[in-house]
Amino acid sequence: MNFEAVQKHSMEIYQSTLVWIPKKSLIRETYVADVSRVPKVVFGLSDLWGPTELVMRNGSRVQSVAFSQDGSRVMSGSEDNMVRIWNVTTGGVKAELKGHTSSVVSVAFSQDGSRVVSGSGDRMARIWNVTTGGVEAELKGHTASVMSVAFSQDGRRVVSGSWDKMIHIWNTTTGGLEAVLQGHTDAVTSAAFSQDGSRIVSGSWDKTVRIWNATTGWVEAELKGATASVTSVAFSHDASRVVFGSCDNTVRIWNATTGGVAELKGHTDWVSSVVFSQDGNQVISGSKDKTVRIWNAMTGRMEAELKGHTDVVCSVAFSQDGSQIVSGSTDETVRIWNATMGGVDTELEGHKDEVTSVAFSQDGSRFVSGAWDKTVRIWNVTTGGMEAELKGHTASVMSVAFSQDGSKVVSGSRDNTALIWNATMGGVEAQLKGHTDTVTSVAFSQDGSQVVSGSWDKTIRIWNATTGNVEAELKGLTNGVTSVAFSQDGSQIVSGLWDKTVRIWNTTTGNLQSMNTSDIILPDGGRVKRTGFLGEFHIIYQQPTLSIADDGQWIVGMLCDCQIPSRYRNFSCSSIWGSRICLGYPSGHVVVLDITVAP
Repeated sequence: MNFEAVQKHSMEIYQSTLVWIPKKSLIRETYVADVSRVPKVVFGLSDLWGPTELVMRNGSRVQSVAFSQDGSRVMSGSEDNMVRIWNVTTGGVKAELKGHTSSVVSVAFSQDGSRVVSGSGDRMARIWNVTTGGVEAELKGHTASVMSVAFSQDGRRVVSGSWDKMIHIWNTTTGGLEAVLQGHTDAVTSAAFSQDGSRIVSGSWDKTVRIWNATTGWVEAELKGATASVTSVAFSHDASRVVFGSCDNTVRIWNATTGGVAELKGHTDWVSSVVFSQDGNQVISGSKDKTVRIWNAMTGRMEAELKGHTDVVCSVAFSQDGSQIVSGSTDETVRIWNATMGGVDTELEGHKDEVTSVAFSQDGSRFVSGAWDKTVRIWNVTTGGMEAELKGHTASVMSVAFSQDGSKVVSGSRDNTALIWNATMGGVEAQLKGHTDTVTSVAFSQDGSQVVSGSWDKTIRIWNATTGNVEAELKGLTNGVTSVAFSQDGSQIVSGLWDKTVRIWNTTTGNLQSMNTSDIILPDGGRVKRTGFLGEFHIIYQQPTLSIADDGQWIVGMLCDCQIPSRYRNFSCSSIWGSRICLGYPSGHVVVLDITVAP
């Protein structure tokens, strides 16, 4: 929680909280009178509270996370070579442990929480004193990156697995090497002690899982059931079962007594991290598919899918009481989830992949969205219903726009084409072929007779919207085009380029002008305003009623501002129409907010 923001903007935050209360929440029913007087989410509001309790911005890609035994702290290891310890209540950083010279890949707390161990790409593991932040021991001996570290239950030993194919057992008091376990034929990605410390389980890129006797160093059991590299392993509390994840997108539970294996399927990309709950009834997994999943360890059924991360989930862990889950991701965040509220929110279902572009119709009654799932969808803002799903592109859709009269939609795609659709019937009216790379941006002229498109092929093209023929082409650009738009009178085309420049093309004379200031006035009175890092812009013909603050946390209106809660801040695209703003998300969800406040 940002306490400074609460102090300075208490009323705005109170109002904003009312805006985003889920539809079926008891709080919304209780404060129904107040809710009716604040801005309204007219499309895409969830039915119930989401499972995310806290999001902590790490500032670097998170490789590993762990809970302390009492659940009051979380630790993260990341690509900036740092170990951070966080307060679970406030989300603040309690300590930063510096010393590694390469990415920190694995972290773990000791049972009493007084020490932590970290493994790194610098080929070392370090044991730290949590109170002083000092290094108690440097565990040197591996000849490649240390991929996994864990304390024994009594805190006297640490096990480490490495890219050098070895497993080392260390004395935590002396820092000395007690044993080397050899046998894997490829990198060891994960290793952990059983609860009583008598055994060690390990997983490897050689597609095997092994159980070792921690005293003799002998292999007690070996499982070869994985069809791809094993990325993560963990014992159940009683050591009767082993859970492991692999690059074949599957979680497996191995009964170490009977030898039976259960497969838990649902992830759509490789599984990076797995762990049992303390009671052994549940398993959680994190994946490259950006999700965290909760499984019933007895039935194999998926109980919840936790969405919110925008990149690979590298590490997951249960709190001791099983009420919370922590996950770390390459999206540079650490998230704490409520493990009992993790149900899939069907209310927000829409696209099956990231929404890349959204746009309102001129009258504001509909909006169109395009996504990585190759589809274009037209939505009714009032009912929230999908009016049409337009299929025809063979690759991700990158840009969408309505014609002025709302009768047509144009879309640009990674399949190098743009398509003009009939917005009522849903059919393709014209296929615009000619670009030799991704069509990144499309727009109609004011009268709907032309379409302009920009592409990574470094060209801008003007098309006849009826015939689909090219009427003009601007070549000679030195960078890919990220954004294009017609001026209102159609005499100018404004384009943003990957080299961060904005250029204005006079369609009559063919002259090309670079925009060297943040604002420029077009001949028809439109003001071109830069809005992004890569040449993005807006053409403004009247003072806008809404805008998004630079930090992406506030929607700013003329009479009212609205804070965007953390759950809704990771939008990938936006569109504004009058008092309404449409936000598209990497999850495939879309939200429309009307900032008009009822009297």
